[in-house]
Amino acid sequence: MSDTTAGAPQQRGYKKVLRGLDLTLFTVCAILVIDQLAASAAIGPQSVFWWIFTMVFFFIPYGLITAELGSAYPDQGGIYAWVRRAFGARWGGRTAWLWWINVALWQPSVFILFAGIFAALFMPDLGLWTQIAIAVALTWLTVWINVVRLDIGKWVPNLGAIFKVAIMLVIGIGGFVYAANHGVANELTLSSMTPSWGASLAFLPVIVYNFMGFELMSGASAEMKNPARDVPVTIAVSGILIAAFYLFATIGILIALPLDEIDLVSGIVDTLRVLLGEGGTGGALVIALGLMALYSFLANMVTWTMGANRSAAEAALDGNLPPMFSRLHAVHKTPASAAIVTGVVTTVVIVIYGFLAADAEDLFWTLFAFSSIVFLLPYLAMFAAFLKLRNSDPSTPRPYRVPGGKGGAVVLAVICMLFILQAVVFFIYTPGEFDMIYAASVVAGVVVTLIVGEGLVRWAERKRAG
Repeated sequence: MSDTTAGAPQQRGYKKVLRGLDLTLFTVCAILVIDQLAASAAIGPQSVFWWIFTMVFFFIPYGLITAELGSAYPDQGGIYAWVRRAFGARWGGRTAWLWWINVALWQPSVFILFAGIFAALFMPDLGLWTQIAIAVALTWLTVWINVVRLDIGKWVPNLGAIFKVAIMLVIGIGGFVYAANHGVANELTLSSMTPSWGASLAFLPVIVYNFMGFELMSGASAEMKNPARDVPVTIAVSGILIAAFYLFATIGILIALPLDEIDLVSGIVDTLRVLLGEGGTGGALVIALGLMALYSFLANMVTWTMGANRSAAEAALDGNLPPMFSRLHAVHKTPASAAIVTGVVTTVVIVIYGFLAADAEDLFWTLFAFSSIVFLLPYLAMFAAFLKLRNSDPSTPRPYRVPGGKGGAVVLAVICMLFILQAVVFFIYTPGEFDMIYAASVVAGVVVTLIVGEGLVRWAERKRAG
């Protein structure tokens, strides 16, 4: 029997403020990631194959599954609530923990990258600790946006989605225009796009990672006007837009820039400077688009923290995570305490980075490699929950149902799980470049995270029972 008590939005006082357009912009902002575009293009012409392959065999099935879960079970907390319904409170708590801690650990790298790009654009001599201060300030700005009324806070990701689309269009169109005047930097032929086993596989998890986030909006299901109608439509519309813009912008970079000139960190700003120039109108556009890119970093973290904090808060309100996550804002009903705890964790990690950056930068980035694996693990539980609920709870109306009957559901869920597993493997193992110390560090980080989370879930469980 499924746990039909998961999520009780009618008892929390949530306000329904999210419409279909909000959900579409929210999802585009969550999934369309500007700062990873250079990394995917750095695969070379093979990236075109990997984008199309991943889109057909993972992105579409993943979207179909999420559309069914989100429309059939519009519970506040999203992925946490679905896993709780399928496998019980303990598994729900584990999922919420992994979902939340990943975002808290990922946020420092995004804001440190923000500070670094800001320095490159405007103040090349900006000191490390000033950059650290910028990252900390952005962290607490994100906390504040999480706490204010959602009908106000939602405009941060909405505007972020518009900026991301503008940047992608400029890169894509600009790449074709540049190539028409200067020739094609990388030949895009069937031969060059044919995948090979080797270093390019190390970037495949980046493409899978870039496609994640359909379920994020369902963290605020109780704040949606009409989730049964809007969730499937949002996934269809945003999915088409996201896939098109990723592919278009990647091709634009590849036809304009030689592979050895694609920098993984400053790739977007470098690309804009090549396409638009560094002086006059072109230079002004680079600055404007650079500011949009910086804003998109903030919008991206606002989007993900909104989802993760709501899942953690809902789990705590249900007694499946400690009470430190549970307090909602008295008026706005936003996840105030979860947002504050996220801010504290992020600030601590940023400050630690400030002390380690000079002589132990590899340690810091290893932390975020393992956090990527932590991020992917809840999806295994989500796809399993989809199959479990199909069998254990067939009577719940499903406004949208994955086509193909039981067999189709099993095939799509298994394919999605295999994609997640391969991404986990290639985050640890790079073909031809296996580093035992790096791999052991990443695995150790994942294990420690799992152990800490298990302790918190069991503690919350005892507190709930006692």
